[in-house]
Order: sequence, then structure tokens, then C-alpha cells
Amino acid sequence: MSLLWEVSITEFLFVTVILGGGAAWMIGRSTALTWSGWAVMLFYVALLTIAVRFIHFSLFNGSFLLPPATFLTALHYAIVDFIVLAAIAAAGRMKVRSSQMARQYGFVGRSR
Repeated sequence: MSLLWEVSITEFLFVTVILGGGAAWMIGRSTALTWSGWAVMLFYVALLTIAVRFIHFSLFNGSFLLPPATFLTALHYAIVDFIVLAAIAAAGRMKVRSSQMARQYGFVGRSR
């Protein structure tokens, strides 16, 4: 066990960064396209974090939030997953939002 991953780094990279990160990027993209706020994006990322933790639990024998014996361990890794997924979602949101702003307002991003 490590501070960032519970079972192995490959499992963390596959489930959290690749699978969850792809979904988080789409969450950021969709909230930018619908002009939703940051709170909506963070709510969706929190739901995605629960799903990612369940995948860790069901496929790789990780901890989940329901048994009281492993709650604090699962909460630690859920917070780590949430931070990683929120960062990826924010990057997707900012990329789409910057292209929206450049398209809508042509003078944004032009250098003099």
C-alpha cells in the first residue's frame, strides 16, 4: 500500500487515470458545453469517484466505503481518486471553455 494507490500502481493508473480519467474529461467537457457551474462538475466527479472506488473494490480487492472496518482507508483513497479525477475534469473543462471563448469572442487570446 502507498499513499496514492491501494493495490498496485498499474491498477491505479488503469482504473483511476485511464478509465476514470476518460469519464472525468467527458464530465468537464459536458459541463463546459452546457455552461454549467463548477459545483455541478464537482458533484458529477463525486459520483464518478464512488463508481471508481467500486471498480477498485470489485475487480482488484480494494476497500469500499460500506464496511465500517475499512471506512477510513477507503475514505483516504476516495479522496485521492477525487482529487485526480477533479483535476482531469477541470483540465477538460478549461480546454473546451477556452475554445468556446475564442470562438465566441474573437478578440480573446489575440496578442497585440
